Amino acid sequence: MPISSISMKAIPIKKIAVAVTLSLLLSSCGASKTPEAAKESTDSKEQPAKATSAKKTAEPKSDGKINLSAEELQQSNITVTKIQLEQVADQLILSANITANQDRIAFVAPRVEGKLIKVTANLGDQVKTGQSLAVIDSIQMGEARAEYRHAQSELKLAEANFQRTDKLYKDEVVPQRQWLEVKNAYERAQTTARESADHLHILVGSSDTGISTFVITAPFSGVVIEKDAVMGELAKPEGKLFTIADLSTVWIEADVSEKDLGKLTIGSPATVTVSSFPDESFKGKVSYVSSIFDKETRTVKARIELPNPARKLRIDMFARAVIDLTSSREALILPQEAVLLVQGQSTVYVQTEGGFEARAVEVGEQLNKGVVITSGLKAGEQVVTGGAYALKSRQLKSQIGDAD
Repeated sequence: MPISSISMKAIPIKKIAVAVTLSLLLSSCGASKTPEAAKESTDSKEQPAKATSAKKTAEPKSDGKINLSAEELQQSNITVTKIQLEQVADQLILSANITANQDRIAFVAPRVEGKLIKVTANLGDQVKTGQSLAVIDSIQMGEARAEYRHAQSELKLAEANFQRTDKLYKDEVVPQRQWLEVKNAYERAQTTARESADHLHILVGSSDTGISTFVITAPFSGVVIEKDAVMGELAKPEGKLFTIADLSTVWIEADVSEKDLGKLTIGSPATVTVSSFPDESFKGKVSYVSSIFDKETRTVKARIELPNPARKLRIDMFARAVIDLTSSREALILPQEAVLLVQGQSTVYVQTEGGFEARAVEVGEQLNKGVVITSGLKAGEQVVTGGAYALKSRQLKSQIGDAD
């Protein structure tokens, strides 16, 4: 009995020991796996952060700096200039219209009525002084020539009679009374001949030969800008047949407002541009300021005289005139090609220690030497004045790559 009772008591103790051992083993396994699970959870939260960090590293810097290698700088022909304040004349910018030089324009018309039997000049022709433009047949011209020829014939007859009578008078063959009569007749013939020659000259410009026709010629070298001559029509002195303009110089006429009138002086230099030749400028000067004030528009007419040797400027072209005034100021000026439009904003590129920085600027008026920068830059900065398009291309390419 004692033995069996002891064995019955020992069995539960063994089971308890096994259960405790198993519990410890399970606890040990659970403790060893917990750090792995925690690590996996931590890694899954940091991955997006790393991607974001990597993405931010690939984006252009917030200050807009662009880095180029020495080889890229050389290939891009980038030029950097240290900008300084410059003294520039104040300017008056006007919209204007090109007209012919009114001192070198002619309305060609016949001096007598006649029929146009030949027209040799056409619209747009370049003509020279004395060149034939048209031929007119006129009854009045025929009568004038006939009168001239008759007067010349009478003059020759009177001259011969006087010479014969004068010789006889010196030889005392004819009396003085007869000599005086012949002399007076000779003088009257001279007067009549002169009058007929002058009359013919007034009508045709010369005592040329012909019957009833005469030639209309160009008064000076120029361009035929208007033509009203039609062969077969009746030409009259009160109507013009041709308009000829010497376009070696032209006038630019503009309206100057009342507030700007005091700034303008005769002889002020002016630069004129036209849309037909955007890369060219034409130099002239103010030659006239009207004394008459237009009370309706509150403006005064001003004129710029401009050489036009290549005949590029045409009548009635619209033009932009920039007149230099007597006053001046200091300003930062950059070449036009240094200022680029990036996403709708005027932008320049400034060289810094970290590379090139895209800088938004405000621009003012366009001058002959460049464009005025009103804000965004300061004197002494190193600004890209050549090859800026290469930097713009690099900047846009970087932005497109980041967007992908």
